[in-house]
Amino acid sequence: MRRALTIAGSDSGGGAGIQADLKTFAALGVYGMSALTAITAQNTVGVQGVFELPADFVGLQIDSVVSDIGVDAVKTGMLSNAEIIAVVAAKVREHGLPNLVVDPVMVAKSGAPLLREEARDALVSELIPLAMVLTPNLHEARVLSGIDIEGLEDMKRAAQAIHELGARYVVVKGGHLLGSEESIDILYDGHNFTEFTAPRVETKNDHGTGCTFASAIAAGLAKGQDVREAVKGAKEFVTMALRHSLDIGHGHGPINHFALLYEKAAMDLL
Repeated sequence: MRRALTIAGSDSGGGAGIQADLKTFAALGVYGMSALTAITAQNTVGVQGVFELPADFVGLQIDSVVSDIGVDAVKTGMLSNAEIIAVVAAKVREHGLPNLVVDPVMVAKSGAPLLREEARDALVSELIPLAMVLTPNLHEARVLSGIDIEGLEDMKRAAQAIHELGARYVVVKGGHLLGSEESIDILYDGHNFTEFTAPRVETKNDHGTGCTFASAIAAGLAKGQDVREAVKGAKEFVTMALRHSLDIGHGHGPINHFALLYEKAAMDLL
């Protein structure tokens, strides 16, 4: 069985963070492992608190997994501070960890900051150049590129600017682009653009979409897919999870990571 490691924060509400990552790995047939960077007190309404783990302990978790089980792909999410980013980058280099997918988590859907301001430089200088795939949403793409994104052409320009930071592939996610009836993501490999389009799913229950998308890409890479195939599969997986999202809590409920499995099981019973 192929193996994927998530290096990210914990979401006590179960919709995002390592909980979403591990659900995604399981749903896609990949053995999931985790290295926690922070523990959040979090629900569908917002983030009530963050407790950051010591950077050296984050590194120890990575060492433990790599030395025994092995890793076919890595996904990073909430890294919280510059010290943790430095350790994660060092461990990626030390162990030669393959297929690194970096979700540059900066702000929660509720608006709560998940990456310290001073850590952004560390993310750009130390981790992004190691990434096989970088998956910024529109807010993160604006911060990383300095481009005000209003439409598809702006997304492409932002992808080009972000690619210069060193990631081999950049996916700018257009799910939050206003005025569009479709959800369009742009993949840029340094030469060509590929568009991935799906009908926009109207739901307030979209907690964990970014984590899930990046984890699904990592799962695809772990199974030997190329980047375009992995991104296509991740887009389809998230769209299905959104269509069957869960109306849980009083805010942004979680998407349904096991919707595809439930649908296949139902078809098998017919």
